[in-house]
Amino acid sequence: MQQMARLRERIEPYEQLLAQANEYAEWLSLLQMEYDEATAREIAAQVEALKREVEKLDLLTLLSGEYDRHNAILEIDAGAGGTEACDWVQMLLRMYLRWAQRRGFRTEIVDETPGSVVGYASVGILVEGEYAYGLLKSEHGVHRLVRISPFDANKRRHTSFALVEVMPEVEEEVVQLNPEDLKIDTYRASGHGGQHVNKTESAVRITHLPTGITASCQNERSQHQNRAVAMKVLAARVAEYYRRQQQQKMQQLRGEVVPAEWGHQIRSYVLQPYTLVKDHRTDYETSNVQAVLDGEIDAFIEAYLRWNASRPSAVDIK
Repeated sequence: MQQMARLRERIEPYEQLLAQANEYAEWLSLLQMEYDEATAREIAAQVEALKREVEKLDLLTLLSGEYDRHNAILEIDAGAGGTEACDWVQMLLRMYLRWAQRRGFRTEIVDETPGSVVGYASVGILVEGEYAYGLLKSEHGVHRLVRISPFDANKRRHTSFALVEVMPEVEEEVVQLNPEDLKIDTYRASGHGGQHVNKTESAVRITHLPTGITASCQNERSQHQNRAVAMKVLAARVAEYYRRQQQQKMQQLRGEVVPAEWGHQIRSYVLQPYTLVKDHRTDYETSNVQAVLDGEIDAFIEAYLRWNASRPSAVDIK
């Protein structure tokens, strides 16, 4: 029934748009017989609106992967650049939070490690909304920032890196996390969780012993809540681990060389000496850096989805 409902959600918008297109075609036929300028302007406006709806529906056809409709778990880690990189992580976090807010998605910071001076050494957020993973998977990779450092008294230009990892939220049953394979530790939170959080051992770290993968959460008030969120993150990481193993096997069979992700930036953000954001996979770029950092990344996401769909031998994580 759920599958039928999902298919109906895809078919009905198409049928509605097709009915509108047929209606406008009839109007145009009548207009050719008896032209009326006011009616012509109205039809032109309706056709433009129809075109925008068709483009939206066309984009949804690119989100047909197994996990594309799922919520997303997004993690940002500081790379080379020291304090600059930690500040860059905070800037990226704000960018994704603003993007999610624009789309009406719910977000929650599930884990954070503050930087020694500013920003974050690492931070993880849960993004809840339809197609959150399908849209955000375009952000997976290394993001590079070039700017005049606000932390450099000599106002020199600095380059810093941050690694963004995106995983779909999956049900625990999908990856079969056996209790015997889990090691659960509790500790005091070290983030900005407030007086109650920092005074009790409410933070939880769970280790999946067969793979060595860990997940932690410290931002909820109770140990029970932190454990539930950490289990969500762990399930996603373990599922991602097995998917990537399978992907590597497929690539080896095809004879492809898998480049290391770290150090191979997918996107560059240049603030000085000029302003430019460029995606190195799709070549899509814009000079409006401030708008991008304010969460306007839909054009980059759409360019990636179309680029990825056009690759003849693309191996994508579905």
